[in-house]
Amino acid sequence: MTDPYTLRAVAEDEFYDWARMIADTYGVDRTDEEIANQRAATALQRTIAAFDGGAPVGGASLYSRLLTVPGAAVMPVAGVASVGVTPTHRRRGILTSMMRRQLTDLHEHGAEPIAVLRPSEAAVYGRFGYGPATQGNQLRCDKRGMLFRPRTEFGHGMVRLMDRAQAHPLVEKIYDQVRRSSVGWPDRGASHWKVRLFDEPHSRGGATALRFAVHQEPDGQATGYALYRHKSARDAVGNDSSAVQVVELTAASRQAYAALWRYLVGIDLVPWIEYEGAVDEPLPHLLMDPRAARSAVVDRLWVRLVDVDRALAGRRYSASLDLVLDVEDAFCPWNTGRYRLQADASAVTCERTKAPADLRLSSTELGAAFLGGTTLASLAAAGLVQELRPGALAPASLAFRGDREPFYPGGWAFPLY
Repeated sequence: MTDPYTLRAVAEDEFYDWARMIADTYGVDRTDEEIANQRAATALQRTIAAFDGGAPVGGASLYSRLLTVPGAAVMPVAGVASVGVTPTHRRRGILTSMMRRQLTDLHEHGAEPIAVLRPSEAAVYGRFGYGPATQGNQLRCDKRGMLFRPRTEFGHGMVRLMDRAQAHPLVEKIYDQVRRSSVGWPDRGASHWKVRLFDEPHSRGGATALRFAVHQEPDGQATGYALYRHKSARDAVGNDSSAVQVVELTAASRQAYAALWRYLVGIDLVPWIEYEGAVDEPLPHLLMDPRAARSAVVDRLWVRLVDVDRALAGRRYSASLDLVLDVEDAFCPWNTGRYRLQADASAVTCERTKAPADLRLSSTELGAAFLGGTTLASLAAAGLVQELRPGALAPASLAFRGDREPFYPGGWAFPLY
C-alpha cells in the first residue's frame, strides 16, 4: 500500500510554515525571532516533514552534536528535536514513518551511531527503541532551612552579578570546560547558545529577565556561573511562594559550586529556590538539614542505539569486560543478533559473534544503560534483561556504570537549546 503522506526534507521557503506547524502541535506561540533562531540552528537536509498535498502535517529534525559518554569520551550523536504531528493527522502512522526514516537514514549513511532526545511525552518513544538514560532531580529548596555545614569550603573567590555581554563569553568557556568530563553533557555552538539564552519577555513565564552570576577566583579566573530568574507568586491561601528559578548552574570546582549556592541562598525577599540538577546533586550534602532541598526525580535524556556495535565500542567501561549480548531490535532489525563486547583499560571492541550469549536484552535496554545511569541489574529486576550465563549480570552491570550519575543540562525537545 502506498503511503499517502510524502516524507522529505524541508525546503528553505517551507521552513517558516513547518516550524509554525510544529509549534502548534505543542500549543505554543513563537515569534519570528524565535523561528529565525531555530532556522539558524537547523540543517535543512536533516529535517523531515510529512506533507498532505502541499501542507506540512508532521515533522522532526536532527542536530549533530557531541555528547560526553562514560570514560570522558566524546561521541557524535544525532539530537532529535521539533517532533510533532498536527492534531488533524494523528494516529495515521506518520510519527512511526518519520522515526523509521530518521533511524534508517542514519544507519545506511554510517552517520551518528546514537540518536538522543528529550521527550515531551515519556510513553511515546519506547516503541521506537529509545530508553531513558538520564534523570533530572527537580529541587524545591526552602531557604529558611538552608544552613550550610560548618566545614563547607567556599574558597576565596567571589560571585559577581554581571550583564549579559560581560558574562556570556565566561559562561561559554566554563560550560565547555566542565562538559568535557561530565557524562550526558552536549557541546553547544553559537546557535545553540543563542537559543539557550533566548530571553524575550513572553518566554519567561511571568518571571524576570535572566540574571548572570559568575564566580571568579582571586586572580580573576571564572570558575562557575548560575543563570537564574526571580518569580513572584502566592499560593492558594495567600502564602508567599516566590522563588529564585535557577535555569543552569555550572562549576569547575567544589568551592565554586558551594559559593554559588551560598550566593543564591543569600538573595533576599524570596523564600524558595527551584532548580533541576543531577540525581546525585551535591547540594543536600552541604546543608545541615538535607530536607530543606525537596526532591522529585524525572526522566530526561533518552538514548537510541542506531548501530549497536559502533555505539558500544564508542564509550569506556569501569571494569574489564568479555561479554556476549543477544540483542533484539524489532524497529531497527539490522541490530538484531549477538555481539561480543570486550573492554579493558586501553581498548574496546564490539563485534558480531556466534558464541553463546551471556545476557539477552533489547536495544531499548541498552540505550537506557548506555550512559551509566540506569543499571542492567535494575532492568533485569524488572524482567527486561535475561541472564543466560549465571554470574554474568553483576559484573556487566558494574562495568556499564560511571563514577557519577549522568545528567543532561538542557533539552532537545521543543524548544531546542
